[in-house]
Amino acid sequence: MDNLIDVLIVGGGPIGIACGIEAKKNNLSHVIIEKGCLTNSLYNYPINMTFFSTSERLEIGDTPFVTTNPKPRRAEALEYYRRVEKKFNLKTHLFEEVLTINKLDGTFQVTTNKSIYRAKNVIVATGFYDIPMYLGVPGEGLEKVRHYYDDPHYYANQKVIVVGASNSSIDAALETYRKGADVTLIIRGKEVSPRVKYWVRPDIENRITNGEVKVHYRSNIVSIGEREVQVSTPKGLINIENDFVLALTGYRPNFEFLEKIGVEVPSIAPCIPAHNPETMETNVENLYLAGVVCGGLNTHLWFIENSRIHAHLIVKSILGKNLNS
Repeated sequence: MDNLIDVLIVGGGPIGIACGIEAKKNNLSHVIIEKGCLTNSLYNYPINMTFFSTSERLEIGDTPFVTTNPKPRRAEALEYYRRVEKKFNLKTHLFEEVLTINKLDGTFQVTTNKSIYRAKNVIVATGFYDIPMYLGVPGEGLEKVRHYYDDPHYYANQKVIVVGASNSSIDAALETYRKGADVTLIIRGKEVSPRVKYWVRPDIENRITNGEVKVHYRSNIVSIGEREVQVSTPKGLINIENDFVLALTGYRPNFEFLEKIGVEVPSIAPCIPAHNPETMETNVENLYLAGVVCGGLNTHLWFIENSRIHAHLIVKSILGKNLNS
């Protein structure tokens, strides 16, 4: 078992790294535990993804994010955060999964698949990208159904249904269309989401108007078969011939893990975990939340650019407690 750590951080994404930097700047010992690769969620974003935010809004640790593009791309972000983590020489343990967090005699015992740690404070910065929001329809378990999307080339010359109206869905529809896929969008609402990137929205609307990308509004998938998909539309049930379904309907935090470690999570949407927005401390003393996990199902509330401040708030709270103890 390791010596007592001041701050143990669960999650090695941009906000977890920011928390590590803030801890180190304030002479607090730290360890970052990440179950995948560094910035694992960003790594699993689509290969050609462009951020909505400009580079300076993605910066952490007072380290400039330099790019020649108006909006940085996924590959640039991966390189930037890797260099920042190296610059601050953070104690980051990759491909190590936290299994349990138990509080014993005022400190935390954190058990992973590789080791056991003791920590005075724990920060959970696990994001929300690991668990898809499932459709809950027959056939969703078929190999043709994907809840993550990476490279459009894979879908060339295929009949592809894309479910959703958000940035990820619209990007996938446009990119696969441009690689030769026959694309049909299934959108539950009456229009493409107003939150779609402003330079992308006219593109998809023009493709729809020209009939290059088909769309069914106010519609839902009822069932998925090997060769076709049944869809409920305002005009009734229809069957669409199909090779692949990209069900990009969003993701959610790991509420089960939060509840397992003692964090209160309301059962009613948006299921925002209990925490003090001024300190980010949960109902469990000295256990903090940081980043998009704080928004529950409202995954559009927190981004890198507006949750970087969580690192400062948390360390300020920890230091304040140390002074008063």
